Amino acid sequence: QVQLVQSGGGLVQAGGSLTLSCVVSGDTAMLNGWGWVRDPPGNERGLVAAINNDETTKYAEFVKGRFAIARADAKRTVTLLMNSLKPEDPAIYYCSLGHYYAGEYYPAASDWGQGTQVTVAS
Repeated sequence: QVQLVQSGGGLVQAGGSLTLSCVVSGDTAMLNGWGWVRDPPGNERGLVAAINNDETTKYAEFVKGRFAIARADAKRTVTLLMNSLKPEDPAIYYCSLGHYYAGEYYPAASDWGQGTQVTVAS
């Protein structure tokens, strides 16, 4: 059984930085990608960033140049460094495992972290 446990997040001033981390346990052999997805209030859940086994990354337009996704396979960890946070960035952020191919990331249906609240004070 795959489990993803998140840490990080919280409250930050606009322009500040936060780092989210996600540690995975269990068998992930059939999956080649990690992703961070956010669920903002009043809007649809959407992909923030994804990375595959080859370190290829994908970012949503609204975070390009501000956020960075990285993976540390030895620690079975993926992180999301969020810089220059804006008032429109608050959301619950989820890490996920999935399939990343042909330039697209597809989260697996059941492999999600517990969610982390990110709040930005303006």
